[in-house]
Amino acid sequence: MEELNSLDYELIEKAKEVIKKNYDGINFNHTVGSALRCKDGSIYLGINVYSVHGACAEQIALGKALTDGKREFDTIVAVNGENDEIMSPCGNCRQIFSDYIPDCYVIINTNNGLKKVKAIELIPYAYHAKY
Repeated sequence: MEELNSLDYELIEKAKEVIKKNYDGINFNHTVGSALRCKDGSIYLGINVYSVHGACAEQIALGKALTDGKREFDTIVAVNGENDEIMSPCGNCRQIFSDYIPDCYVIINTNNGLKKVKAIELIPYAYHAKY
């Protein structure tokens, strides 16, 4: 695990901003915001799309970046819109990260505060799909 730097804290603020603009506390359709920083410094934002088979905010941000042709990623974070808490990725996101962005850092909340860890470390012995 690594300590966060100033760019990581800026990324967290971007995630907070996107969910504050889109938070839905009535129907709870949009409750999480995400920010993904690419190696070139560009940032992609996403919010979750709640449904029976909805997409997580991290998946939306990653999909936007991939759609723009980005393939090199630095750091991703997810923030709860209700309380600004940094959220660890769900199991599905961990698998997607393992497949698409294994060397990308993920900001997580630990017992020792915020840290960042490589995505591949979040799911040991991961299944790797062949795309």
